[in-house]
Amino acid sequence: MENTRRVGTISRGIRCPIIREGDDLAALVTESVIEAAKSEGFQLRDRDVISITESIVARAQGNYCSVQDIATDVKAKLGGGTVGVIFPILSRNRFAICLRGIAMGCKKVVLMLSYPSDEVGNELVSLDKIDEAGINPYSDVLSLEKYRELFGENKHEFTGVDYVEYYGNLIRECGAEVEIVFANQAKAILDYADHIINCDIHTRARTKKILKAAGAKVVCGLDDLMNAPVNGSGCNEKYGLLGSNKSTEDKVKLFPRECRDLVLDIQARVFKETGKHVEVMVYGDGAFKDPKGKIWELADPVVSPAFTDGLIGTPNELKLKYLADNDFKDLSGEALRAAISESIKQKSDNLVGNMASQGTTPRQLTDLIGSLCDLTSGSGDKGTPVVLVQGYFDNYTN
Repeated sequence: MENTRRVGTISRGIRCPIIREGDDLAALVTESVIEAAKSEGFQLRDRDVISITESIVARAQGNYCSVQDIATDVKAKLGGGTVGVIFPILSRNRFAICLRGIAMGCKKVVLMLSYPSDEVGNELVSLDKIDEAGINPYSDVLSLEKYRELFGENKHEFTGVDYVEYYGNLIRECGAEVEIVFANQAKAILDYADHIINCDIHTRARTKKILKAAGAKVVCGLDDLMNAPVNGSGCNEKYGLLGSNKSTEDKVKLFPRECRDLVLDIQARVFKETGKHVEVMVYGDGAFKDPKGKIWELADPVVSPAFTDGLIGTPNELKLKYLADNDFKDLSGEALRAAISESIKQKSDNLVGNMASQGTTPRQLTDLIGSLCDLTSGSGDKGTPVVLVQGYFDNYTN
């Protein structure tokens, strides 16, 4: 055992200067990681992962648009009349600012909210209340009056906001008429409007297909808005307004544009400085669900918009407790350690269907590491927009 390392995976938040538009992010990230290693007395190793939060990438790129830019794009693409806006998430930071732009580009908004909760689990009304009211959320369409009669006012558990009232007022303040309905079938909106913006994130392709098949005249996802510059603004060619955040009351920070060059640049710089081959990725929201609030974290279209090639794929792991309890149940101590080590060394590149790998999560490496990094960096004032993960690819034999 004398050569065995006593520590497995380590995740470290790396402090960086405040990033501004036009900063040389590759140089700053490389320098921050190397300086952190010096000051904390650790060494960089091959296959360490340097992860950069998407917000500083977008900030360095200057990838912003204004509420007015969104309004201009909405008017051009949806005609400026009555527009159905369906399945938005309930979020002041994520969606309210986009809704201001949408409302400014329409005469009337028919806002259709999914219930009992939005796509990422923010609750409008509890399932228990739905059951008590005898409502079938799969088929029943509720007007605002019916919703209030049945369920009254429902403030969000964490934010204290009644999103139904908040979104309605926001649309009116932007000069548009508003009608609010509640339904979970996309085509229900076609009784009210035939120009539709579907605001769902992970189900958007299916929603668009259903609406087009049911006769909608124009269907735009959030990914089809701000997917090209408007009056010299930023944009995101692939995701449009998806993954955006409020920057100021009138400005939206978009998801970072193409950033594969950035991760490759950092990888090359670190190799030049240290001789170590690290992996690099950009990450946004993690992919995990809160069991109490029922909120699924992932409001971005993907966890990682860019990463180096060593992060492609899923883990290929054996479950140590399965081996210990089954194949080697008669062994203990050094003999058990040696037998398990040998199993790991001999494992094949594809363990699908192997009983000894059951219970190991076959998720994308970038989703797993991105979730670890999101939890490490936090969403507030830690000041560590870069995370260094070491030992992630080690196993019991290293």
